[in-house]
Amino acid sequence: MRMIKTFLAAFAALALLISCKSTEKEAVNHNYMWFDCEANYATLSHPDSIRYYLQKSKDLGFGNVVVDVKSIMGEVLYDSEIAPYMGDWEGVERARDYDMLGYFIEYGHEMGLKVFGSLNVFAGGHNYFDRGVVYMDKAAWQSICYHNGVLTPISEIKSNYNCMMNPSNPEVQEYQIEILKEFARKYPEVDGLIFDRVRYDGITADFSELSKKQFEEYAGVTVENFPEDILSWYDEEGKLRDTWVLGKYAKEWIEWRAMVIHDFVEKAHAALKEINPDLIIGDYTGAWYPTYWQLGVNWASQEYDPYQVPQYQSWATEDYHKSGYAEMLDVYMTGLYYTFITKDDVDKATGVVGQRSEAGMDNSLTYCYSVEGGAEIAKEITKGVVPVIGSIYVEQYLGDFTPFGPAVTQALKSTDGVMIFDIVHLNKHKLWDELEAAMKNAEE
Repeated sequence: MRMIKTFLAAFAALALLISCKSTEKEAVNHNYMWFDCEANYATLSHPDSIRYYLQKSKDLGFGNVVVDVKSIMGEVLYDSEIAPYMGDWEGVERARDYDMLGYFIEYGHEMGLKVFGSLNVFAGGHNYFDRGVVYMDKAAWQSICYHNGVLTPISEIKSNYNCMMNPSNPEVQEYQIEILKEFARKYPEVDGLIFDRVRYDGITADFSELSKKQFEEYAGVTVENFPEDILSWYDEEGKLRDTWVLGKYAKEWIEWRAMVIHDFVEKAHAALKEINPDLIIGDYTGAWYPTYWQLGVNWASQEYDPYQVPQYQSWATEDYHKSGYAEMLDVYMTGLYYTFITKDDVDKATGVVGQRSEAGMDNSLTYCYSVEGGAEIAKEITKGVVPVIGSIYVEQYLGDFTPFGPAVTQALKSTDGVMIFDIVHLNKHKLWDELEAAMKNAEE
């Protein structure tokens, strides 16, 4: 009898251990399915579609979903007292009381999924449609770009669909933080919030008089030849170059812009945690760290010092590492938006760089422009302070989707999880089976 009791006790202990391990595994599921607001506007206008795609995501092993609720136009997909409501898109209309995210939270939580809202922070308009807050009452907040040697409002650069605001403008920052706070109060049951486009438009932005004044105060200098002392488009003979070169104050300017973004993230983080201490705060950026400084963003840990890396000393200052903000994040999504999957693929490329269209990318043949190599850099520079989620853009492989599955598998093996952008592309190109196989391959 005593042996039976001992056996039963041991069996119970083993069952409890297995249960704990299972629970632990579920708790750290870092697979995220992304729902873009414009691309999925029609589909997500129906609650039954929301339930269907949540279940489909769960069945594939995704424990989290990310739902865009603030578009690149600065319009939001919920009833707001601050930002304009996105009540229509491409002929489809939604009533103001249609609570899309509310359905996601209700159905997602029923299924055991975590639900995140994503907000495009410093985006203010869509230049292809002349639509957004910059085209309404926020025109004064738009970025002034030093574009091809001419200071130009970004809304006039129609080759760039993304009409970004000036992140250093205090009024812009206050406005965006109030939107974030309103969101956190409106959805106390949402699991987390993902920052998107917490950045400058690119190296050519922002060259407004406000930015000049702020920089001069930060650096303690007077820029006599602005913007040429920062970014130069003209050679010694006054002829327009094919591309820009850095001026004599460029490194200090790069540091200042990164500190602008760092300080904003710090303020936003504090404001959100005060409202909801349990809110999971995340961020998406591209993974191409060697050139991401052009966007004014340092998503590394402060313990990582690029100034100590010879190849980065052309742009990094001794204090640049102080602008790192990985420590303020609960999750970080890194965009492994590359044609090459492995570092070996880069070695075999023989001059072909593949599709590169994201802001801040260059055409170099380096390991950073592969899923494997980019993941390695992301893990190295974040120093283990935050889970790194390898993010895959489905249409990166438009024309030949053969590498899509291997890219997903590699991201899962090289980082702490995977984010798929976007569900609309899975539907459009019928890649659900390929995704399922890739998820299983990563487990083998």
